[in-house]
Amino acid sequence: MKKKIKEISDGYHTFDELYEHRNRLFIALCRAEFLYCTYADVWRSLYHSDGTDYSDYFILGIGTEKGKQITYHLPLKYWKDTNFAKTLDKAPTWDKHTSKDVLKRLKDFSYDEITPKI
Repeated sequence: MKKKIKEISDGYHTFDELYEHRNRLFIALCRAEFLYCTYADVWRSLYHSDGTDYSDYFILGIGTEKGKQITYHLPLKYWKDTNFAKTLDKAPTWDKHTSKDVLKRLKDFSYDEITPKI
């Protein structure tokens, strides 16, 4: 019997579980950025900059500056969990970042340039 991709496991977690972890961790990072840093450029939008959307998803992001954006599409079920983020009519113009770019930006993500609120 064929397993659905979301049910495939590495022996510890299914794809569904790993995406749940990814989504929750990104929300936590965005919330920490918003709560504890004076430069809290955390936003969300239902629409891309050109007005298009992915049905049942929204975009959550840190940063709007090209070359520094960190964004993910999240299922709408997380919308209420991101009420802390600034809601934009449209997302900032996408800087063409790839998954590889986001991984590097996450690795390089630092509060060194950010003044903590506390």
